Amino acid sequence: MFKKIALVLTALFITHLSFSQTSAVSGIIQDTTTNKMVKNAVVAMLSQKDSSLLNFTRTLEDGSYQLAGVAPGKYIFMVMHPSFADYVEDMEVVTGNEKLPVVAVTPKSKLLEAVILKSGNPIRIKGDTTIYTADSFKVSANANVEELLKKMPGIQVDKNGQIKAMGETVEKVLVDGEEFFGDDPGMAVKNLRADAIKEVQVFKKKSDQAEFTGIDDGLSKQTINLKLKENKKTGYFGKIDAAGGLQNKIDDRYNTNLMFSSFKGKRKLSAFLLNGNTGQDGLSWQDREKFGGNDMNFEMSDDGDMMFFSSGGRGSDEEPYINTQNGFTRNMNAGLSYNNKFYDKNTLNFSPKFNSQVYDNDRTNFTQTSFAGSDSLLNKNDVTSTHLDRYDFKISGSYDMKIDSSNSLKISVNTNIYHADSEEATSTITTDEKNGLVNTNARNSTLSSDKQAFSGSALFKHKFKKNRRTFSLNADYKIINSEAENYLKQDFQDFGQGITGKTNQFTDISKSTSTVSSKIVYTEPLSKKFALELSHELSVNSGKNDQATYSYTPSTEKWDAIIDSLTNDFDQKIISNRPSAKISFSDKKIKYNFGLGIDFTQFNLKDVTYNKNYDRKYTNFFPTAIFTWNYKSNSSVRFNYNGRTRQPTLNQLQPLRNNNDQFSQYIGNPNLKQSFTNSFSLSTNSYNFLKEQWKYIGINANFTSNAITNSRDINPASGYTVTQPVNTNGNMNFGLWSQIGRKLKKANLNLNLNPSLNFNKVGSVVNGVPNFTNNLNAGLGVEVSKSKDKKYEVSIGNEYNYNRNATSLSDKSGKGSAVTFFSTNTLSAQGTVYYKKVWSINSDYNFYYRQKTFPSGQNLNNNLWNAKLQRTFKKNEFTAYLQLRDILNQNIGVERNFDGVIYQEERNDRLQRYFMLGFRWDFKNKQPKAKEEVLK
Repeated sequence: MFKKIALVLTALFITHLSFSQTSAVSGIIQDTTTNKMVKNAVVAMLSQKDSSLLNFTRTLEDGSYQLAGVAPGKYIFMVMHPSFADYVEDMEVVTGNEKLPVVAVTPKSKLLEAVILKSGNPIRIKGDTTIYTADSFKVSANANVEELLKKMPGIQVDKNGQIKAMGETVEKVLVDGEEFFGDDPGMAVKNLRADAIKEVQVFKKKSDQAEFTGIDDGLSKQTINLKLKENKKTGYFGKIDAAGGLQNKIDDRYNTNLMFSSFKGKRKLSAFLLNGNTGQDGLSWQDREKFGGNDMNFEMSDDGDMMFFSSGGRGSDEEPYINTQNGFTRNMNAGLSYNNKFYDKNTLNFSPKFNSQVYDNDRTNFTQTSFAGSDSLLNKNDVTSTHLDRYDFKISGSYDMKIDSSNSLKISVNTNIYHADSEEATSTITTDEKNGLVNTNARNSTLSSDKQAFSGSALFKHKFKKNRRTFSLNADYKIINSEAENYLKQDFQDFGQGITGKTNQFTDISKSTSTVSSKIVYTEPLSKKFALELSHELSVNSGKNDQATYSYTPSTEKWDAIIDSLTNDFDQKIISNRPSAKISFSDKKIKYNFGLGIDFTQFNLKDVTYNKNYDRKYTNFFPTAIFTWNYKSNSSVRFNYNGRTRQPTLNQLQPLRNNNDQFSQYIGNPNLKQSFTNSFSLSTNSYNFLKEQWKYIGINANFTSNAITNSRDINPASGYTVTQPVNTNGNMNFGLWSQIGRKLKKANLNLNLNPSLNFNKVGSVVNGVPNFTNNLNAGLGVEVSKSKDKKYEVSIGNEYNYNRNATSLSDKSGKGSAVTFFSTNTLSAQGTVYYKKVWSINSDYNFYYRQKTFPSGQNLNNNLWNAKLQRTFKKNEFTAYLQLRDILNQNIGVERNFDGVIYQEERNDRLQRYFMLGFRWDFKNKQPKAKEEVLK
């Protein structure tokens, strides 16, 4: 503010001097919406070298201005006015006495962007929205949006295609504000061409309810909106890509990708077909969660990433956990996305998708368990062979209609049909600290499962005549049905107790869960800036799991002898009522709201098999607070707090034993309580346009009471372990993510720094003794990139992570260690060199260093080097290429995890060195040349 006041005063002084000069740079400032002249606007000339202030003036009543004494040269031309968006343009003055074209500025009330950039700066920020000008980031010919995103500061795309923006995982990718292929973020960035994108907008998408009422409910999702160029909204484009390679010792490799899009005004139609055996586009764990599978927990990997895993291991009604980075996958994916807007009022989204996958993997797993106060150790070595054949058919759709100027209705439906056949064969040997045999187990499990998930929602919205007085009603329904048959054979020996046994059993599983909920919201304006929101939410969660296990009878040659300890019929019903109230405030720079909800929850659990009820009631308070301060046009600060409960899942509640592994069994706990988490987050972002300097920093913290974790009873003599979910207190996690970067103009380099810090404290119980595990990860990433259009692109980066793991179950004898620490480092380099515009060679290299975790261990290091040579034909329409993957043949699948007193190291099959020859046809209809948007 003080700078702008000084700027205006200086401008007035220079204006006075300018009338005495005979030569001057002059022009007129005009309003784009009314075509009226703009008075009292500050017009400035800055040096392009160091952005220093050279000359100012102020427009007169007729919008005219004169800048005297401007020497010939290159400048930054700037126009500022409190009611209009800032205008910035690179300009060259030839004579010092010339009349410039009329400059049109846009009122802030009519403009989403904070700054109009005719050329130069590639990023704009308005409040919580960061906007990237796509053409400012150079990509290769026929590049897709994924390649474009990798060039943008603050956005990362990892090797699995997961997108992060400002440190948060992107959950939605929209095209012109509408969904594309349902809720799959990857499909838009893989299907759309980079040259069709005008802008990439990154923001927190509020819920439909919050967007309607204008009161933030904290249920936002990190979102990218791809704004298309006007001349790309009509026509078609796509690609056909086929590649293959004959291999010596492994299966021949192949990929076939077909993508097609047709856009016509408001109508968007896209389709894809992917087929190959290089592991592309496998089903992720997020897809598994849509079926309501086992509760997911997390641990920190040796690379500093969080690893997600099922708390009960492989449940009897769950498929093997699949990480598509590992093993060998043959898959076929197909999908269709249709979006259209009718009469500029009603919007239809429809997207069916199909995925078929055959997966094979051989995995070795080493687990070491230590015991407090003794030298006892259990060393367990597993060798597992997995085969999985599955398919998944999804349909998602929504219809958003504006009934009239006051009423609207949005209906959404989703269907998911899934089938899987899997087989796992595992051989286990467990030894003690003296390498003596403790137990052995050879088991084989086959599973056939069918699941169906259906969901629907309806949101009715009504606006009253009084501004900001609204009423809305939201209703949701979800149901998941699962049927499975599991055959299990085991041959085990317990050397400690001298027991030898066999298992031959069949399990029939029938499971269903459903949720019905509704929410009513009413908002009332209290003044121009304040508003009140009143709401009430009712939800009913029902579940039923009927599982019967039978042993094999040789005389009948059937599985007909029921096993009581492995058979149970369990029902649950959880009813929740939550009234709440919220006050909100909003002006140009500051927005906040705070409120309180009271939740009345009733648990009705029934063990039908033993005719036993578990009933209880809870009352919880749900405070919320959100504060946003846009302290500059390009900078903002946001604070968020909320309290939330988490209900235990049906698998966690049912007192049913899972004996898929004789020596590692899982049993539910009907006495589990719901957990409650207090969550805090603070973030800021800013961008300096003149210096091309950006900053994104975020801090979050969570504190959980009655956290649902695990209790393990481990017998050191036999290795027999029983795991059961329990409630613990004291759980917390803290995280810091940031990216600080700037462009070094003289060297034409982009520099990025990514400091990060993560700490989590997780409670558990080991042999009846409470245990807390503290995991600390501190990291620093550095990346430098440089490019020259049509010549080269190169980037070098390094990411270092320090990891520390400590457990409260210390070895009181002093002979063991309760603290483990190690470091990892990833050095990466990638580059593309272009030759004669049609030839290019691309290569990327990564060196992974993983420090050893035990004195007797060793460092885990490997190199990954890939390369691609290609040539384009016929103005980049056709491309021939040779692709080499893992040239050094060192791709290894190694993961290390720590959980209290347990250390685990897992090694998986990985797709190693191979090559493919490919040919791609990138086609599109001939578009008329786009009209240049020039401000006159």
